[in-house]
Amino acid sequence: MGTYPYYLNNEAVFANEDLKVTDKYTGDVAAVCALAGPDAIDEGIAGAVEAAEAMAKMPSYEKKAILEHCVDRFRERYDELAMALCVEAGKPINDAEGEVTRLIDTFKIAAEESVRMHGELQALDISPRAKGYQGMWKRMPIGPCSFISPFNFPLNLAAHKIAPALAVGCPFVMKPASRTPLGALIMGEALAETDLPKGAFSILPCSRDGADLFTVDDRLKLLSFTGSPAVGWDLKARCGKKKIVLELGGNAAVVVDSDTKNLDDAVERIIFGAFYQSGQSCIGVQRILIHEDIYDTFRDKLVARASKLIAGDPKVRETFIGPMISEKEAERLHKWIEAAAAAGGKILCGGGREGAMLQATLLEDVPADQDLCVEEAFGPAAVLSKFSSWDEAIAMVNDSKFGLQAGIFTRDFYKVQQAWDEMEVGGVVLGDVPSYRVDNMPYGGVKDSGIGREGIVFAMEDMTEIRNLVIRSVPD
Repeated sequence: MGTYPYYLNNEAVFANEDLKVTDKYTGDVAAVCALAGPDAIDEGIAGAVEAAEAMAKMPSYEKKAILEHCVDRFRERYDELAMALCVEAGKPINDAEGEVTRLIDTFKIAAEESVRMHGELQALDISPRAKGYQGMWKRMPIGPCSFISPFNFPLNLAAHKIAPALAVGCPFVMKPASRTPLGALIMGEALAETDLPKGAFSILPCSRDGADLFTVDDRLKLLSFTGSPAVGWDLKARCGKKKIVLELGGNAAVVVDSDTKNLDDAVERIIFGAFYQSGQSCIGVQRILIHEDIYDTFRDKLVARASKLIAGDPKVRETFIGPMISEKEAERLHKWIEAAAAAGGKILCGGGREGAMLQATLLEDVPADQDLCVEEAFGPAAVLSKFSSWDEAIAMVNDSKFGLQAGIFTRDFYKVQQAWDEMEVGGVVLGDVPSYRVDNMPYGGVKDSGIGREGIVFAMEDMTEIRNLVIRSVPD
């Protein structure tokens, strides 16, 4: 797929060919990228600091035009972006095309919101001492931002950081995942075609060992990280005074109540939620909670459907499950499956592995203390359990250190209200799986699933600070 530069202070830099990007299905080197060192990262941060004033003063219509340029370029390069995703992430081509569509949506939303930045007029005369005073506030860009994006959605999760930063006028430095940098670098190419102030952006693939400045440098005012909890909480401990937004994943549950009318529809959605892009989604279905009255019927339908999923080359249109990001990750999850079975769990389908390919796997009767129930699987495996009451189902959802999203299938609105009130998650999805996300909605979790919310408007709020103005009516 060629040689890719990194982007330093808006410019393409072919510094070296040190980063090898492999085709995750074949294992062959598919592309080479320039790898940034600490000096380049330092220069990028310095450039962002220099660009902060010009970015803050950029008119809204200019920011909108830059975002719209990106939308146009992504549409023109749709097939290229999808194939890059398919190769570098091993993402089945249908899923890859879906992510490119979402990338375009995310930048479109940001373009629209870039001209809607607003404040508020506030009455201050709440007591005699404030007679003759009024207030108003507006939002100001927070300044240079640091972004670290993950391998599983290398386009759209990078977009959820880049697009709102451009919309509010924040310069940024970004570290894309080293295993999947191509999509972010193609986005950088589109941005380099614009008239952004010099230093407005740097996209710098680098080794984890050399990436400390993204976290610890005090010149940066915000750090937005998407990735594993272990890394995310460590970054929080080391990031100093800067604001931090963390999206750290989970082990999402879906609840199927006995009054679910269309079981076949619920099966299709859960199969999608558990196994799309090989289960490598932070809101992928991992725990399937089924009412005891329908458990056997629903389990059999799920197993029959999962057993028919086509696995193989992600470039083939019929493929539903491609490789995991690496053989190491597939081996890790396979060991969890074997441990769950050894502890008394029953493998209903799948369970096999060949290299980075792991079969679509469903299990039941897995002890609650197993990694497959407690930790984030991040692969094509899910565990079935039964419940007898709605209160019990909610307690089972909450019996997790994570809390990103939950899905519920029920026709009882009182149960919906109870789930919304009592489930310890960032979002509840009715009639669908927790894996569903629209790119303008607030998105994020509680507990070990993170801090803050993404979704364009909500990210824009995090990337701005309120500046107040108090006005006293001076007597003549």
